[in-house]
Amino acid sequence: MPGLIGKKIGMTSVFSAEGQNIPCTVIEAGPCVVTQVKKMETDSYEAVQLAFDEKREKSTTKPLKGHFQKAGISPKAKLVEFKEFENEFKLGDVITVDLIEENTFVDITGISKGKGFQGVVTRHGFGGVGGQTHGQHNRGRAPGSVGASSFPSRVFKGMRMAGRTGGDRVKVENLRVIKVIPESNLLLIKGSVPGAKGSYLIIEK
Repeated sequence: MPGLIGKKIGMTSVFSAEGQNIPCTVIEAGPCVVTQVKKMETDSYEAVQLAFDEKREKSTTKPLKGHFQKAGISPKAKLVEFKEFENEFKLGDVITVDLIEENTFVDITGISKGKGFQGVVTRHGFGGVGGQTHGQHNRGRAPGSVGASSFPSRVFKGMRMAGRTGGDRVKVENLRVIKVIPESNLLLIKGSVPGAKGSYLIIEK
């Protein structure tokens, strides 16, 4: 799907025409530069590669420097391919937030916040044990039995247990665009989106 690369700025809230307070995520979307146009004849599929956000030349590898020089632009931090763009693009073209309209729906992909090692209550939403009856006093947030003893005498694969949480690629679909601010390249999206402040997001129409 056609789209843009953005960066999560933070959250705020706006009032609708009916006076309803709507929580929103503020995203800096673009401007994105076309760094490569893939065609069926040469690449076996069609796509447009976009780049976003400045990167220090010192921190850029030589192959990427040559890649950006072909497009005639300075090094960029994030590269993403998008398919099914309606318009034809060439190297160096700039795509802005005007691509997305107000009151439409978008899908947003990001890397969720890493939370480190967490127990089953936080990681999987286990309810825990209510109360301390029958002498129980320290098993409230424990996972309980993970496998019987005599049979099967092992723990099944996929058992929900404690472990590393977050830091995953998450896609949230059908988020409403509340407002587009072209002069600042900003999008106001209803609700929350994956990732911490300053993290990169993929916005698909």
